[in-house]
Amino acid sequence: MKAPVAVAVAIAIGLIILSGYFFPLPFLEPIRITLLGWAVSLIGMATLIGIVYLIKNQWRSMRSKEQKNFYSPVLIFAFLITLVAGLVLTPANSGFQKVLTSIQVPVETSLLAVVSVVLVIAGFRLIKQKKGWMSVIFLASAILYLLIGSGIIFNIDGGSDGLIGFLNHLPIAGGRGILIGVALGSLVTGLKIIFGAERPYSG
Repeated sequence: MKAPVAVAVAIAIGLIILSGYFFPLPFLEPIRITLLGWAVSLIGMATLIGIVYLIKNQWRSMRSKEQKNFYSPVLIFAFLITLVAGLVLTPANSGFQKVLTSIQVPVETSLLAVVSVVLVIAGFRLIKQKKGWMSVIFLASAILYLLIGSGIIFNIDGGSDGLIGFLNHLPIAGGRGILIGVALGSLVTGLKIIFGAERPYSG
């Protein structure tokens, strides 16, 4: 077995944290909170290393004469401006939050618009490649929710509010299904690590 110490440490920490949820013993709670705090600190450090690595690659791409990326200076400049403003004003500043929101919301909206168009195109390709009633339902639901979200058929007649409300609540079920799937996948992965079936930390 490769890295037996790492395997033993991972299994022990996983069992301690899992036991802390099911058996709230007084001596387990401080240990569990400490371990979770260490995990959060490690995630923060990993994020910081990832940011430094990203800036390093963009800087290298900006200075390269063969494969010069014109978006690299924009990314580095935006990162430095955001970093300095965050350090000076702090994220709790209302002006800082307003500027970030005015940039982030249009970007997220544009990404959602691209996702919507990609879903419709994927629906057409799905019908073309695999003909069946599931493909037709997927494409029809994508187009229907695009129309509902755009407001075109929202007030088509006075009695449609109940139906539109029902249709608007249908994606919540899909979102909950996705969250349940993610939770089950995370649970299975955690159990595999606890039992030593998977060892992502051993390299």
